Amino acid sequence: MHDRVNGTRRRLAQLGALAPALARTLRAYGAPEQRLQSSGRRAALAELGYRQVQLCSGPLQRQAAENHALLMNLDEDSLLRPYRSRAGLPAPGTDLGGWYDSDAFAPGATFGQWMSALCRYHAISGDGATRAKVQRLVAAYAASIDPQGKFYRHNRFPAYIYDKLVGGLIDAHRHAQDIGALPALMRTTQAAAPYLPAHAMPHGEGIKAGEDFSKHAWDESYTLAENQFFAWRETGDAHYYASARRFLYDEFFAALAAGHNALPGKHAYSHVNSLSSAAQAYLTLGSPMHLRAAENGFAMIDAQSFATGGWGPNEHFVEPGSGALGASLEDQIRGFETPCGAYAHFKLTRYLLRITRNVLYGDSMERVLYNTILGALPIEPDGNAFYHSDYTRNAQKCFNENLWPCCSGTLPMIAADYSISTCLQAGDGLYVNLYVPADVSWEQGGASCGLSIRTAYPYEGSILLTLSVPSPQTFVVYLRIPAWAEGATVRVNSRGARSSAQPGTFAAIRREWRAGDRIELELPLPLRLQRVDDQHRDTVALLAGPLALMRLVDDPSEPPRLTRADLLAARRQDPRAHEWQLELRGRTVKLRPFADIGFERYSLYQDVREARAGGSQA
Repeated sequence: MHDRVNGTRRRLAQLGALAPALARTLRAYGAPEQRLQSSGRRAALAELGYRQVQLCSGPLQRQAAENHALLMNLDEDSLLRPYRSRAGLPAPGTDLGGWYDSDAFAPGATFGQWMSALCRYHAISGDGATRAKVQRLVAAYAASIDPQGKFYRHNRFPAYIYDKLVGGLIDAHRHAQDIGALPALMRTTQAAAPYLPAHAMPHGEGIKAGEDFSKHAWDESYTLAENQFFAWRETGDAHYYASARRFLYDEFFAALAAGHNALPGKHAYSHVNSLSSAAQAYLTLGSPMHLRAAENGFAMIDAQSFATGGWGPNEHFVEPGSGALGASLEDQIRGFETPCGAYAHFKLTRYLLRITRNVLYGDSMERVLYNTILGALPIEPDGNAFYHSDYTRNAQKCFNENLWPCCSGTLPMIAADYSISTCLQAGDGLYVNLYVPADVSWEQGGASCGLSIRTAYPYEGSILLTLSVPSPQTFVVYLRIPAWAEGATVRVNSRGARSSAQPGTFAAIRREWRAGDRIELELPLPLRLQRVDDQHRDTVALLAGPLALMRLVDDPSEPPRLTRADLLAARRQDPRAHEWQLELRGRTVKLRPFADIGFERYSLYQDVREARAGGSQA
């Protein structure tokens, strides 16, 4: 190991000598997204800053506030214990337990993600106490870094944990203005380097008896490139650019780009996460192969997704055309790795939406939002955390058997990222992607503009958007019209007839806007059916707009005998209610969205009796 550490240091030194020349070359090519524009490609949509989208009262804001409060209450010495202990330093505080402890399954694995989330919550709120906590954590973590990388020795996940630390330190510099974050990042990189593989390694499915953890059998080095690209952008240090190129999983990406489905049998969350590296490679390098990989990979995932938008039963992708998705409903309670999977899904769809402006990606993000992550049980202060969504016919929400699993790291991050997923900016205007109660601010043509979104969507189809501008301004407001929204209409300032809006497009409203102008968007919320896969044609889910409606199970021994027509006849007693009902031969069947189910038993899919009836679209 001593030789290996010294060899890595020599390679780093050699790269350091080349860094100024490489940096000059990179600067000559221009900023990443400027290069896309100069090459004739349309510039990617820009993300707004976290503070530019302020969520109003509602389930998204509530989930974000819950996670912010949870992280603020975590004991700082307990958070640092794995890092201090493994470096041989005094380690006050108490163990958090579960996956997190010094000699546990994944010591300190969520620390970097929790730092990232705290930084983002500070960026949203401007809260000084949050920033102060971030700065204390960065300083304490930096003091625990051992130059020999003791933390990474005999560690199952050196690449995984290093990746999360990179993200946390970048966010500490970017969002919490911590001047110590970038030096800590370089020291972290130097400490971890000897324990990282030479290139992106495939994910093994277990460690053989007696095998050293340095074989990386469970590690996820193929996800590293995304944050290495971000580190290069934040620092300008060519080390990170070279590292990002080194860890691009091009064996996997080339297959996807060529149209070969390389997903079956692979660990689902981490490989979706790796597609964000492909998207960032396109945004940074302008590489068409990486964009094709991300687009084709998404299409292959979408083709084997549940009606909720979730994927990966038992955390693995299935073989297309095998009927494995439907078969998993029998006894596979690990239907979708929810916080981790949703976080990866949001990143990928946001990147692809920015690049392509294709409504498909916004529709998919929305479906995952309402049917998976928004229904996750809150993390409890002792580390009980929601992990898998259960899609069996007698399902129930529950916590993972281990405290502080990986999903306790991603839930706070995705809740913070609702802000930057809501709207995106183009040179000519604003794209509205998620219809959530929020106040949005941005600069358009040098003017400070604002947009308020008020709605009870997706339970109601009416969405009101109100503009605020300092003086008359001409730009475009682009509204995502979901592919299922036949009959969608738009009207400005309640004048004239409503204009039809084409499903599956962004409706573009270009005009001279004045303060107080109002846009009224109506999205019908049709009931429709979706089968689980082509091999189980009579196993269907009921959807209303983007919502998957799940039947409450009152008697698991005697499920109701349903037809397609029965399901499509479900109605709400109150148009504002979050429950649909149908009367079935003296029996009331109730259905609710995932976010409105607590610990009741439920069934996402229903077995219907006849092949086709009642105008079903399944």
